[in-house]
Amino acid sequence: MLSDLLEALERHGGEPYFLGSVVLVKSSSAPLADVIDGQQRLTTLTILLAVLRDLAPDQELRHELDVMVAEPGSRVRGLESRPRLRLRDRDAAFFAKYVQTAGALPALLELKPGALGTDSQRAVLANAKALHQRLSERTFLVLVSTSDLDSAHRIFSVMNARGLDLSPTDIFKSRIIGALSEEASDACATSWEDAEEALGRDGFLDLFLHIRIIFAIPEQVLSQYMPDRARTFVDDVVIPYADAYQQIRDQSYTSATGDEPADERVNGWFRRLAQLDNNDWRPPALWALRHHRHDPGELDRFFRALERLAASMLIRRVYTTPRVTRYADLLRELADGRGLDSPSFELTPVERAETLARLDGRLYQEQKIRKYVLLRLDEALSAGSGVSYHHPVITVEHVLPQKPSSGSRWAELFDDDARELWTHRLGNLVLLSRAKNSAAQNYDFADKKSRYFSTKNGISNFALTVQVLTCGDWTPEIVGQRHADLMRVLATEWQL
Repeated sequence: MLSDLLEALERHGGEPYFLGSVVLVKSSSAPLADVIDGQQRLTTLTILLAVLRDLAPDQELRHELDVMVAEPGSRVRGLESRPRLRLRDRDAAFFAKYVQTAGALPALLELKPGALGTDSQRAVLANAKALHQRLSERTFLVLVSTSDLDSAHRIFSVMNARGLDLSPTDIFKSRIIGALSEEASDACATSWEDAEEALGRDGFLDLFLHIRIIFAIPEQVLSQYMPDRARTFVDDVVIPYADAYQQIRDQSYTSATGDEPADERVNGWFRRLAQLDNNDWRPPALWALRHHRHDPGELDRFFRALERLAASMLIRRVYTTPRVTRYADLLRELADGRGLDSPSFELTPVERAETLARLDGRLYQEQKIRKYVLLRLDEALSAGSGVSYHHPVITVEHVLPQKPSSGSRWAELFDDDARELWTHRLGNLVLLSRAKNSAAQNYDFADKKSRYFSTKNGISNFALTVQVLTCGDWTPEIVGQRHADLMRVLATEWQL
């Protein structure tokens, strides 16, 4: 909006500036109005006027700008001074204190975003910092006013807001909340906003994209719950799915039984799935958590099957459309009560064979999958130890270097054919919790173990790497045997 206003200033043509339309619910006999569409623009304009007010050197100008921000009141008429715009309850006091109070700008700008309670408050702070430039006074606002809530919601649903586009959740909310009585809509809006605040605007939008897939199409959701079961939609869909989304995102599942080992197994699946290069697995994951919330054993089995499917599609580099279609088929089968017997969970013989072939090939050169595969393999090797990695850096490294020096022992042990066969394959790879070291990569085996693969304590953080540290030498025969052993572990782990 600021860029747009500055462009209008530069035109110097005296032409009116169109700021957009606002939709209100307002009686013609009273000044109070409920804003249906235009909240963002009115809030941002209020911030802008407050910034100009607090920066203005002229006292009279500051007063005139303050009157635009807050109604001055009248002792004669018994009217108290009050802000002209009131935000939702959870942000109203913050906005009044730091924006609508004269002279509050310095205190607002000193606040830290992390200390603020809502996304809206953080946005107010960010906008206040940005709006320090002058604004043309030739600004006009087109006001659309209706006498009832229903028509206001209809206008809101079809108009294009200027600035930040209305999200599907905003429009969806207007249709849901607008179908309720005033008392019910207030309570429902609070529940909705609590869920939105917990996930953040982007997370909440992401959730609704997943809900769209779970219910096939949005109109199917509306046909099930509108107009008579709008509150049920919030209680049975929005709130539980928002709770499930948060637990998956934060890996914070806890069951009612308080079985910590079982709960940790479920959160372990969330951590693994989060390492994938896509989030297409989330709709079935949300469905499972929504319908089996109190059964960690069932969730453990479900997510094991889901991760197997997701990992196979990752390894086979299945692209977006067939991947999303597979999950959509799975959701339909789950809705029909198929559960873990859903055909879409099962890998066909061809899919299993292709997965194994990819794992058996030049894995290191598959940059998008190599770390995921090796981390899963390392977990399988550490079964029962409760391994969980939180290293800031994890890299995949060769044991036999990619380009060994001509006079090194590597060149003696591996001829050209052996290097071509084994360099990039699974049996020759390890995990390190450090950045790559180009000099250390070509160390002979003994030096590489002690100076590159080991920590300061002479050990490694990864079971996969510890295997190599226990080897006395590194030959084609040892690499081949290790490769076969690791392939068997993955084939067992993913039932290939």
